[in-house]
Amino acid sequence: MKLQSKRIIWADDEIDQLKAHIHFLKAKGYDVTPVTNGDDAIALVEQNRYDLVLLDEMMPGKDGLTTLTEIKNYDPNIPIIMITKNEEEHLMDEAIGKRIDDYLTKPVNPSQILSACKRTLESRTIRENRLGQDYAREFAQWQARRMGPMTPEDWIALYHWLCEWDVELDHYKDSDLKTMHQSNLNESNHEFCRYIERHYTGWIHQRETSPTLSVDVVKKYVAPHLRHGKPTYFIVMDCMRYDQWLMIEPLLNPYFSIERDSYYSILPTATPYSRNALFSGLFPLEIAEKYPHYWYGINGNRDEEGSKNRHERQLLERQLADLEVKINPLPKYIKVFTTEESQEANRTVASFDRMPLVAMVFNFMDILVHTRSELEVMREIAPDEAAFRALTRAWFEHSPVREMFQIIASQGATVVLTTDHGSVMGRRATTAYGNRDTSTSLRYKYGNNLNCDQKDAVKITNPTDYMLPATSKSMNYILAKEDYYFVYPTNYSEYKRQYADSFHHGGISMEEMIVPVVTLHPKP
Repeated sequence: MKLQSKRIIWADDEIDQLKAHIHFLKAKGYDVTPVTNGDDAIALVEQNRYDLVLLDEMMPGKDGLTTLTEIKNYDPNIPIIMITKNEEEHLMDEAIGKRIDDYLTKPVNPSQILSACKRTLESRTIRENRLGQDYAREFAQWQARRMGPMTPEDWIALYHWLCEWDVELDHYKDSDLKTMHQSNLNESNHEFCRYIERHYTGWIHQRETSPTLSVDVVKKYVAPHLRHGKPTYFIVMDCMRYDQWLMIEPLLNPYFSIERDSYYSILPTATPYSRNALFSGLFPLEIAEKYPHYWYGINGNRDEEGSKNRHERQLLERQLADLEVKINPLPKYIKVFTTEESQEANRTVASFDRMPLVAMVFNFMDILVHTRSELEVMREIAPDEAAFRALTRAWFEHSPVREMFQIIASQGATVVLTTDHGSVMGRRATTAYGNRDTSTSLRYKYGNNLNCDQKDAVKITNPTDYMLPATSKSMNYILAKEDYYFVYPTNYSEYKRQYADSFHHGGISMEEMIVPVVTLHPKP
C-alpha cells in the first residue's frame, strides 16, 4: 500500500549538488521542496504545512542552529533533521538541546537520507502495519505451547508476554487487534484458573516442587543480600500488577540496573492473607496456629479491607530469626498511606546510613483500586485498564516515591520491590449465597456454609487443604475465578450494575496471582 505523500523542506546552500538525493526521495513518494537558505525555509514553514525539515548546519546568512530555533518557535512540533560536515560533539549536543529529531554527518548517501526520513515520519505507521502479523505469529507459538503440559514458569512467561502486549497496544488505535488480544487474555485466564484448581493445593503441601509463592519471597530474594552484608530495602507496593510495574520501570532505569521476576501470590489474593504470608514466610493457617494473637487481630474484624496487617514488622523479625539471618540493628519498618506520609518517609530514608534492612509498605495502588470502584469521577479518569496503567505511571512520576528511590540509589543500597497481590477488572457477576455474617469482599468470601456457582468460582469446603484457618466446622471460603465478582441474589441486577468494570482482588486470575518481584541494583 502506497504511503500518503509527505512534504519535506530541504535547506542547504549546496542544494544543486543534492539533486540525485532529491530525485531519490521523490521516487519514494516524498514531496521535496529545495531551498538554499534558512530565511526561505522559515518563510515556507510559516506559509504552508510541512511534515519534515532537512536542515544544513553551515549556511551563509542564517546558520542551521538559528534557523532551527526560529522554526521551532513558530511550530514546536515539526520534525527537523540536521545535516552537517562538522563532527564536533559540542555542536551535536547544542542541536539536540534545541530539540532536533535526528542528526546526520556529511557526506550522506540517498539511502541514509531515506532511512532518516522513514525513522522520523513513518516508523509508527510501519510498526503499526506489522503489529498484527507479529502478534498472530507469537500467539500461535503460545497456542501450540499450551497444547502440551504447562509448567508454573510457562504460565508466568505467558502472562508476561500478554502484559508486554497490553503496554505495546496502548500506543496504537487498532481496535480489532485489541479485541483479539482481550479475547486471548480471557481464554488464557480460563485455562489458568483450571490449572490452579488442579495444582494449587499440591504446591502448598509439596513445597520442594512448588513454584515461588508469597511465603518464599523474603527467603529467596531478600535474605541473600542480608547474608552478604548489603544494605537492603524491602519495598511492598500493595496491589501492584505486572503491567503496572512495566509502566513504572522506565522511570527507575536511570538509577538502577533491574532484574525482573514474578512469583505466585497465595490464595485468597487479598492483603490479610498474601501480605502476612509475605512478611511471615508462613501460610495463614500456620500464622493462626503459631501466633494466634496476631491472627486474631487480623481475622477478628469482618471488614477484610481494613487495616489488618498490624504485625508485619514482628512477623518479619520472626521470619528472619527462623532463617537464621542476623542483622543489627533490627529492621526498620515504615508504612505509607498518604502523600504527607510519603514525604516524611523520604526524610527518614535520607537519614539512614547503611541500615541493614528497611521494610516499607505503600498502599497507594490499593487505595486507587478501591477509590476507582467507589467514585464515579475516578472511573471517568481511568475508564479502562489502559487508562489505569497510564494513571499508575502519572502517579509514580510525580509522587515523592520516585524521589525516594533516587535517595536509595545514592546510598548504594539494593532494593527488592514487590507486591502482595494484583487486581482484576470484574466484568461478569456470579451469585454468592451466604448469611449476614459473611465477609464483604467481591472476589472472595469466608463465612458459614457459603455456596456459589462452581463454574465461576472455587468453593473451599476444607480450608486446611488451602492452608487457611477456620473458626468453626461450618466455615468455608469461596473464590471467584477469571473476571467474575460476587453478587447476592437480593438486588442482583442493581449490584451487578454498580460493581461492573471495577477492579477487585482476592480471587483466582493471572492478574491477581502472578505478581512482580524486582531486584534493583544502584547504578554507579
